[in-house]
Amino acid sequence: MKQQLEEILKKSLTEIEKSVDLKQLEDVRLKFLGKTGELTMILRGMKDIPAEERREIGMLANSLREKIETSLSQKFSELENAKLLADMEKEKIDITEPSTGTKKGALHPLTRFNNKFMELCVEMGFTVIQTPEIETDYYNFEALNVPKNHPARDMQDSLYITDKILMRTHTSTAQVHAMETFKPPFKIVCPGRVYRNDDDSSHSPIFNQFEALVVDENVSLKDFMIMVREMAVRLYGKDVKMRVRPAYFPFTEPSIEIDATCQMCHGKGCALCKGTGFSEFFGGGIVNPKILEMSGIDSKKYSGFAFGPGIDRSVMVTNKIPNIKYLFRNDMRFLKQMR
Repeated sequence: MKQQLEEILKKSLTEIEKSVDLKQLEDVRLKFLGKTGELTMILRGMKDIPAEERREIGMLANSLREKIETSLSQKFSELENAKLLADMEKEKIDITEPSTGTKKGALHPLTRFNNKFMELCVEMGFTVIQTPEIETDYYNFEALNVPKNHPARDMQDSLYITDKILMRTHTSTAQVHAMETFKPPFKIVCPGRVYRNDDDSSHSPIFNQFEALVVDENVSLKDFMIMVREMAVRLYGKDVKMRVRPAYFPFTEPSIEIDATCQMCHGKGCALCKGTGFSEFFGGGIVNPKILEMSGIDSKKYSGFAFGPGIDRSVMVTNKIPNIKYLFRNDMRFLKQMR
């Protein structure tokens, strides 16, 4: 029995050493230590060995098993390291070789337009701020001169979380936050997502706005028009044309909507501008004195103007995108075109 065990040890160590890969090494392990392995079968036959020899043979067999397992472990590490080195050599990249052409990503058209507009506002002296997307009814409506049961609330299909908490329907909430935080004079702009229960080819339940607010002494509608004209020229070029329409917003009085030359058809008339040659640019006006007073600003000394462009629609017309939903689908074909 001792001689048989010694032969198993010698044979197993030899085959372990000759193994050239991990599969062959596993086959050797199973051959000697598996459920039907040579050493395993001997250990199972220990009951047939005379009692006086069983202890000595058992100790020898266990010692042999440990030696085989140690040899297997060492060989496994050796082969695994060799495989890793071979894989690394195979996958090695020569960084000095000429590139075969790497496709680069690009900023999303919404991000590009946002960045461009923010840079423009900063150049004109605005401070960029952020306000919450989840708002209270007070900041979203009441502090903007839209009390409960006011008909203006029907103009916006709001997404409520509770009776007093909702997803903001406009970035105009930034007006109240700014007037509570800054002392006049100040100029702020707030970019961000807004939410309404609205869905068609030119509207999305989630869209992007900018809210700009200027508060100072002797601010007039003329100042507002001069600034908007300058922004339109910087965004669309010096040949851009504008038209003004009277409008209604609870938080500005007077309120106007400003259209600019449709960038889809360049003023010739198309489906997006409904043949008019103009598309919506900004909506805004002079801040309602009541809102200034509600936020602790003396409306007899200070006045201001506020406006908010819809970024998504501007991106649509400048990139000739027929459906606003393309901006949110993450379709690689669309993104490659925009790149």
